[in-house]
Amino acid sequence: MMRVKSSAIVMTIYLLFLLVPIYWLVNMSFKTNAEITGAFTLFPHELTLRNYAVILTDPSWYMGYVNSLIYVVMNTVISITVALPAAYAFSRYSFMGDKHLFFWLLTNRMSPPAVFALPFFQLYSSVGLFDTHIAVALAHCLFNVPLAVWILEGFMRGVPKEIDETAYIDGYGFGRFFIKIFMPLIASGIGVAAFFCFMFSWVELLLSRTLTSVNAKPIAATMTRTVSASGMDWGVLAAAGVLTIIPGALVIYFVRNYIAKGFALGRV
Repeated sequence: MMRVKSSAIVMTIYLLFLLVPIYWLVNMSFKTNAEITGAFTLFPHELTLRNYAVILTDPSWYMGYVNSLIYVVMNTVISITVALPAAYAFSRYSFMGDKHLFFWLLTNRMSPPAVFALPFFQLYSSVGLFDTHIAVALAHCLFNVPLAVWILEGFMRGVPKEIDETAYIDGYGFGRFFIKIFMPLIASGIGVAAFFCFMFSWVELLLSRTLTSVNAKPIAATMTRTVSASGMDWGVLAAAGVLTIIPGALVIYFVRNYIAKGFALGRV
């Protein structure tokens, strides 16, 4: 009993420690710049909504969120669509070089984004894709597709091959079988893979900033350009940080059951 209580105390302290930066970010977002830079305060003395008003009324700010959501959703859909048949092939068939190909896919995920920033920039500039949403979405696929294949392949290996054979005997074609029977069986794996694809694409900065300038500039790039003649606008930057956390928190909330199953059953 004492061991359970001590574990609960340690976990509570740990969670409080993790929540301190989030609390401080929210606290700053309701302060004026003068109060932020002037004195140490645990609560706003002059509560203001001006920082959020700037973000919600200034197109250079709120369009950053719109652009980010567009290319993140595009990337998640493309990555999962490409990874599903690839993971099925790795989980069901053995062919020459399959292990080497699988390892090569994972090495792409291990590479730092800085390695691919210049090649992507030159390629997209030459074909007219620079500063477009699809450019960032396709660039992020280089990292998200291998991750999704790796996660989904682990889930698919847990589905008996006899299900495939039974469906074919019953007259199902591959497309109908895959969509109506196989995908519901690995729904938790798809949810986990989509979650990780969404989160990587949402927080990635280097490629999204390198491959955009005006029309598709994401919120991460906008947040790095808050310095003006009057100095850093800390309040607006904090409010932008709070609003940036919300999409990820919502995604975690809606796929939390799939993530829990993924930790228990799949390769997570």
